[in-house]
Amino acid sequence: MSKYMSEEIKWSDWLDYSQEQIAKTPESPGVYMMHAAMKILYIGNTDNLKKSITESSSASCVRDAKRFRYFLTQSHNDIKEKLLEEYKKKHDGKMPLCM
Repeated sequence: MSKYMSEEIKWSDWLDYSQEQIAKTPESPGVYMMHAAMKILYIGNTDNLKKSITESSSASCVRDAKRFRYFLTQSHNDIKEKLLEEYKKKHDGKMPLCM
């Protein structure tokens, strides 16, 4: 895991991608990731984490996600871009599967 992703960001634990866990997600701005089989499917940012994660459950690609985690921040646009840059560096320029 990169320095940026592990030391500068205080992520939530990985949570089951279930209605019960989504219901506990704050309605706050932040960045979130979703994965299936330990592969990142999506990296998103929003002004309302709960709403965006709830809405993503109807997207065909992200519907297969098993877990998600989030980070509360007002700087979600900048952080998402940095996370995507890091992801592409680690994965030969490729974006997450659902992006």
